[in-house]
Amino acid sequence: MTDIVPPQARKASAISTPSGFVPPYFEYLPDDGIDLVDYARRLRQQWRFMTAVVAATTILATITAFTATPVYRAEVLLAPVSSSKGDGIASLFGQLGDLASLVETYVGSGKDRTAESIATLKSRALAIAFINERNLKPVLFPDRWDPVDQRWRGPRGAPTDLEAYDVFDSDVRRVVTDRRSGLVTLAVEWSNPVLAAAWANALAQEVNARRRAEAIEEARTSITYLQQQLAKNGTVEIQQALYRLIEAQTKTIAVASTREEYAFRVVDPAVPPEKYVRPKRLLLVAAGFCIGLLLAVSLALCRHAIRRRGTEPGRDAEKPIVQAIR
Repeated sequence: MTDIVPPQARKASAISTPSGFVPPYFEYLPDDGIDLVDYARRLRQQWRFMTAVVAATTILATITAFTATPVYRAEVLLAPVSSSKGDGIASLFGQLGDLASLVETYVGSGKDRTAESIATLKSRALAIAFINERNLKPVLFPDRWDPVDQRWRGPRGAPTDLEAYDVFDSDVRRVVTDRRSGLVTLAVEWSNPVLAAAWANALAQEVNARRRAEAIEEARTSITYLQQQLAKNGTVEIQQALYRLIEAQTKTIAVASTREEYAFRVVDPAVPPEKYVRPKRLLLVAAGFCIGLLLAVSLALCRHAIRRRGTEPGRDAEKPIVQAIR
């Protein structure tokens, strides 16, 4: 008869170990935590190295601060001119009845167009036209322009309009709107203070000229459409309303043609600044000192760790040690 081994006996025999061996065990080194006094002692031992690192970064920051090209900022304070006051166009739509929505599509509702004027001041089209009219690409890209031969050098050649716009929009032009007062500040930053003031004033004139031309063209298109509607409608009331709209658009053309400050009124024109806005020399020197201090501490601790690893015998604290009992 076959002996049946109980489950407890089978389990015990399955996990039995060979004679003379014990299971492996791990040995961990004790962790004493962070000793700030020990770290301070290590850093004090390398004070010469740390002083050299801090001095090098501070000197480099000082040289950069005092050799960088200063940048000046010229500002123009602008007050948006509302086109909805006094034109009388919005009050006339109530007299057109069913024709009001159709006429408003072509003529316009006479709403305040301040947002459009600010968008024009920030627009890419205005910046590219301003750059091309004044031939500012050689000024914006002096490294790629040969002033002697009057030509572009390098494999890339002349910069594109988009390249010039990116430089102008990111490094030169700034437009800030005060939400409380509604005033708009147009700032131009450049290394030449006279050019910065001239560009700021010219941009203000350019946006006024562009908005004035757009208003005249829109009014002329509206008059043409109103005259067509006048010929199609024989109702006296509608004809009177259309005549008043034509009169209002004619007044718009007259006002736009004679008003130089059509979109923005210049409250305070730009003048050549006397003080530069960049670089902040003291701030750069202080930043160089702080960065050098952090770098010196990090390098000093790394040097100590490398030296310690090189002098102490290597061992892995988590490596299992198998001991044999003989």
